[in-house]
Amino acid sequence: MCAAFPTFPARALDSRIARIVSLDQARRIAVRAQLLDGSARGVLDTVRSLGYLQMDPIATVATPQRLVLWSRLGPYDVAELDRLLWTGRELVEWSAFIWPAETLPWLRARMRAYPRTHRRAREWLAPRMSFRRYVLRELERRGPLLSREIDDHRDTRREKHPWWGTRDVALMLEILNRRGEVAIVGRRSGQRLWDIAERWYPETERIPLRDAERELDEQRFRALGVRLVKGEWHAHPDADDAPVPDRVTFLSPFDRLVHDRNRAEALFDFRYRLEMYVPKAKREYGYYVLPVLAADRIVGRAEPRFDRKTRTLELLGAWGDSSRLEEPLASLAAFLGAERIARAG
Repeated sequence: MCAAFPTFPARALDSRIARIVSLDQARRIAVRAQLLDGSARGVLDTVRSLGYLQMDPIATVATPQRLVLWSRLGPYDVAELDRLLWTGRELVEWSAFIWPAETLPWLRARMRAYPRTHRRAREWLAPRMSFRRYVLRELERRGPLLSREIDDHRDTRREKHPWWGTRDVALMLEILNRRGEVAIVGRRSGQRLWDIAERWYPETERIPLRDAERELDEQRFRALGVRLVKGEWHAHPDADDAPVPDRVTFLSPFDRLVHDRNRAEALFDFRYRLEMYVPKAKREYGYYVLPVLAADRIVGRAEPRFDRKTRTLELLGAWGDSSRLEEPLASLAAFLGAERIARAG
């Protein structure tokens, strides 16, 4: 049996006043707050500082959750993320994000609110309550289980969902997870293992949703460092606007420094769009193009791709200032276990 989740004391909300800063200060603060200045130390501390990691199966180079950590840590042991999730249980996977375990009281407030805040899920679930009870019984009796190890229930309808296909079991598990009734307790060959939530989540303080959202908003503000309010950059009281070391790295499209495209454009004068869903003939750059961060400036774009069969890290294209790509390419190759780097053309 895995070790229990650690417990953490409650933290008081920060009532200090944000300060107004210049654009140059805002850039430095944003980079430093996101630990893109070379100050990151270890997987767990990095996730705690960032607040969460967004998950996605896209692995043109590496999955976003792994690539975001590499941008800050350089080459690191990817097994450490799994150990923190499934053995130490100092991280938790919920709602397509990886969270520090100490945020569970706030997340559980969202879980409790889910039935009233998500009308479509509530309406989908209402005529399928016997199906819900069946899935929970199967997990109680045989869990943890993969989705495919739970047979379709007779009440399920063969309506094709754009993400979950015709198996309503997958959609049911997703909704029950959002509601806090089932938990993701591991991975098997990349697939999620599900179990009854009460067997996985520890007892936590019950926090009202309003208080939880204020805590999460404070956490986001601290991790982002600055936010744009009516044309002015407001910095978190803990923000550090010291010069950023001269360090070059690539950013995942899901990286919080550029995830809000409008904020990134305002901060860095850098317009960025992920074009993987754009027809090839209409792309301005490429399929999976990554911003290039140098110190506190986004100076260009690069399109790396990792060929796992040949263990080759390919650079398919580069735009803007490409004079210092060797450093991040070498680091990324070491992280991925690539045996060679090849430039297109």
